[in-house]
Amino acid sequence: MTSTLPPWIVLDSHLIQWLQEDIGRSDRSTQGLPNIDRVATAVWIAKEAGIIAALPVAKRVFELLNPQAKFQPVAAEGSPCIPGQPIAEITADLATLLMGERTALNLAMRLSGIATATRKYVECIADLPTQLVDTRKTTPGLRLLEKYATTVGGGVNHRMGLDDAVMIKDNHIAAAGGITEAIEGIRRTMPYPLTIEVETESLEQVTEAIDCGADIIMLDNMPPELMRQAVSIVRSANPRIKIEASGNITLTTIRQVAETGVDYISTSAPITRSHWLDLSMRIRT
Repeated sequence: MTSTLPPWIVLDSHLIQWLQEDIGRSDRSTQGLPNIDRVATAVWIAKEAGIIAALPVAKRVFELLNPQAKFQPVAAEGSPCIPGQPIAEITADLATLLMGERTALNLAMRLSGIATATRKYVECIADLPTQLVDTRKTTPGLRLLEKYATTVGGGVNHRMGLDDAVMIKDNHIAAAGGITEAIEGIRRTMPYPLTIEVETESLEQVTEAIDCGADIIMLDNMPPELMRQAVSIVRSANPRIKIEASGNITLTTIRQVAETGVDYISTSAPITRSHWLDLSMRIRT
């Protein structure tokens, strides 16, 4: 999957807000330093191994502070890095370098951590046709970028928000009184051409979802043998229905789940359980 950022008209308001949050009324540490208008070059260095993500975002942070700032990647977006490896060089006045440092690094470290974790999961099933997808368990305000980082790591985005697709989960089923009731009710109001996904926990629910014309069936927290049976039932009834597995997916279990024949495996782990990739900035004097 190609990693594509949303256009800057969508992201700029977030980046500006985050810069304003950090700078406040003024950068007290920078204001008053001698020769603060002097142009200098800073280098970003990786302090641990991982996958680099968000270099275009970091570039934009510095450009918002100073349109003349030059951000030159040394490593490619989505490429692996090792400790001590230069990642990027930024040339700008010292005030821009110092004010933009923390916001740009925070975003790059957070998103690189997600890309690094995602890559580990993807590599476990790289020789199988199953794809890894993310979830809506994201940090408020960071969803677009965290999901972008998933694609940098080799994963695929699930829906971005509630308006992307219909996803009938256990609480929807309970509220409606059953899968059939939920689908029939939602179909009367949903716009074309949204798809309907149904979360199932038993073979009986799988069969009901098939009969109701679900486009995607999620097998939630099923043991592998039950999952194999569910896959067989779905493939025999309608090969066009996509099958997703979810629940308790780890680096230890993901391959066994993929081998059941599902099309997708969804997990929040690369976003919710990843740690930041350590990067630092050094100004050359």
